[in-house]
Formats: sequence, structure tokens, C-alpha cells
Amino acid sequence: MGDRRLVPSRWFLPAGLLLAACQGLAPRVDPGQVIFQDDFSRPTSGWDRYHDTTYLSDYAEGSYRINILDPNTDAWANPDLTLSDVRIEVDVTKVGGPDNNVFGVLCRYQDSRNFYFFLASSDGYAGIGVYKDGRRRLLSDKSLLPSEAVQRGQGSNHLRADCDGYRLSLFVNGRPVAEAQAAEWQSGDIGLIAGTYELPGTDVLFDNFSVLQPTP
Repeated sequence: MGDRRLVPSRWFLPAGLLLAACQGLAPRVDPGQVIFQDDFSRPTSGWDRYHDTTYLSDYAEGSYRINILDPNTDAWANPDLTLSDVRIEVDVTKVGGPDNNVFGVLCRYQDSRNFYFFLASSDGYAGIGVYKDGRRRLLSDKSLLPSEAVQRGQGSNHLRADCDGYRLSLFVNGRPVAEAQAAEWQSGDIGLIAGTYELPGTDVLFDNFSVLQPTP
């Protein structure tokens, strides 16, 4: 993936929690508290920036853009953090390419071959899955399932993904659309993901990314 040497600049942890972390203590984070937040208005906030003939992932127009130029390809980006239980929220807008696409978020990212993903598509499907040793497998069902919660075409969608203990949950526009259980990893990085099927050209913008401590 892209260069991760840039330092994240959107931490919203209170000073006391940052001090506890620096002293090697386990800081207490209250349910619903913001852990990390980024509106992508600053291209130096720490996310991967990558361009080649297969895809690009970079800051664009005050958002974060993933544009995939090859068929049957997934691409993702990370801010290089280590978190455990999280609630991730982000707004996603399709700006180009076919409706037969996927876009979403990641949690407990270990490396490019191991992580959980939460996906929706511009033709109205959604689901949860895992990359394990480089092999992609859905956890919520045998395939992505249709959902009336998903705005189709170039409509914007608000995604929420909960990684809370063994429980994985996906919400689209405030409505629950998929659930799964998994126990491969307890912590890891977070991220954004998009993908193509037979037709290339998936082009999506992510905005208003936030990570919160899950609520009971």
C-alpha cells in the first residue's frame, strides 16, 4: 500500500488519556467517546496515498478517494493505528463507475492478507466478511444480500460498522443490515475499502470518518 510515514493529525483523545497511553497504562475510554476522527480536509493526516495503473487512493476535494481501474480488484487504505473494540462511521458517495461495485470500512487490520471488512454496493447489497491468509470469505451470509437501506446509484450512504468483542455489525443509513461473529483478532488497524467486479472504474469518495468506543 501507500506511504505511512505521515503522522495522523486528527486525534480527539483528551490529554489525560494520551498521557496514560504514553505511560504504558490502559486508558479508560467511555462508551460513545470519539477515539479518532478525520474529515480529510488535510492531506497530511496520515492515510495511505497510492497511485499506479491499477488503482489510486488519495485525498481529493476535501474527501478521501479510492478509484479502481482494473476489474475484480479490491483496494484499501489505512491510517496506521492499533485499536480494539471500535464503532466506525463514514459517509460514502459514488462519483463514477458501475453500480455493481463495493465500498466500506475495515477493522482489526493485521496486514494486507488479514482483516475484517464491511461492505455495501451502489446496486443495493451489503455484508460482512474476512480476509484470512489472503483469501476473502463472507461471514454474514453466503453472498452480499440486497438491502432497502442502501441508497443506489450516486446516492450517498452513511455506514456504521461495529467491531465489539466477537460481534461484527453493519448499519447503513441508520438501519441494521448484517451481523456476524468472528474471533481471529482482538485488535488492529482500521481503514477504508472499495472494489470492482467484472467492470472496472469504481470511484468513491469517503468523508466524515470517525471511530468511537462502542456503546452497550
